[in-house]
Amino acid sequence: MTQIIRSDNFIAIGRDGTHSLWRGDAVELRRWRDLDWAVVGSVAVLLVIGGLALHSATLNAVAGNGLPLRPVFERQLIYIVGGLIVMAVMMLFDYRLLSSLARPLYIGTVLLLAAVLIIGRVSEGARSWIAIGERTFQPAELSKLVLILALAAYWQHFAERGGSWLAQAGGLLIAAVPMALVFVQPDLGTTLVMASIWLAMAWGAGMRPAQLLLLVVAFVPLAWLAWHYLLDTYQQIRLSTFYYLLTNPAAADFNAAYNVIQSLNAISAGGLTGAGLTRGLFSQGNYVPVQHTDFIFAVIGEELGFVGGVVLIIFLTIVLWQTLTIAGKARDQFGRLIALGIFGMLFSHTVINLGMNMSLLPVTGLPLPFVSAGGSFMIVTLAGIGLLQSVQLRHRQIAF
Repeated sequence: MTQIIRSDNFIAIGRDGTHSLWRGDAVELRRWRDLDWAVVGSVAVLLVIGGLALHSATLNAVAGNGLPLRPVFERQLIYIVGGLIVMAVMMLFDYRLLSSLARPLYIGTVLLLAAVLIIGRVSEGARSWIAIGERTFQPAELSKLVLILALAAYWQHFAERGGSWLAQAGGLLIAAVPMALVFVQPDLGTTLVMASIWLAMAWGAGMRPAQLLLLVVAFVPLAWLAWHYLLDTYQQIRLSTFYYLLTNPAAADFNAAYNVIQSLNAISAGGLTGAGLTRGLFSQGNYVPVQHTDFIFAVIGEELGFVGGVVLIIFLTIVLWQTLTIAGKARDQFGRLIALGIFGMLFSHTVINLGMNMSLLPVTGLPLPFVSAGGSFMIVTLAGIGLLQSVQLRHRQIAF
């Protein structure tokens, strides 16, 4: 006769209880079957493409100070390994435990962003980095993930009232504080990403069409105020250059448009199948500035061609689509909003980076997820994927 003996941590199954299984092990075994392998596979492919592109982009390139960029590739491999370890830890960690930690994490991040304005290191015109020995850390990257947790923890308390004007105003205020601190560094690109995170989560929490319409109406006067009183001169030049490139390229300032022009030249030179890795004229001739970060898609377009660019976009799209799928399957509001926030982060980075490489959007200095060089960005992005998988692994109730 088969017997099943149950306890909180142990289950014995079989004739006379001869086969046994620890309950915790059984739960974890069943959870791992729910891992989103499409995300895992797509991220792995993107990391390989990014590694190959970065290897080529830094092979002969030099920085503005004349130093070779080859060490950037070697450091990025370390960041990828570190990011994968963080991703694995986040996958194992129950995301629901982060709800109680969201408030102290948010407060700590806001204080860190404020400290950047005082003791931060200036690079490329922005005070965005804190030095840790010989390395630097960019708190604005961490703030994206913390903002996702803070908004998810906030809106989960409103249940069906997330679309109320009070709930929406509170979420906007939570997002506005770190956004303002990042904006004055100045870092317009990261500010836009944080705005995208807020918008995706606000809509998921129940934003009403009337509230969205109010945002659209308010955008025009806010944009006018930002242009005249908030944006730095170099930011105004980037936006006006983008406008002229779209409407009257002959009137655009060549020096201001140099990055975009060289990116377009590199992409168009790639043709259908590309010149081959390490064989691109523009990529290897050091013609495209910051081609290891902001304009790495230009390297892919030239050396892997239209086909390589399409493959890259397909795998990025798979990750984005699966992120929405995981949000739809999440077992609670907290997990659903986390997934939507990660979608907003990845979507804005992807669209803005590809758009500026192809002169479809202004240059804002945002890296491409899983592909561009950058330690803080790579680790935070992979941590976000781990958090996303944590939601996926726990989307159903395990019962015996």
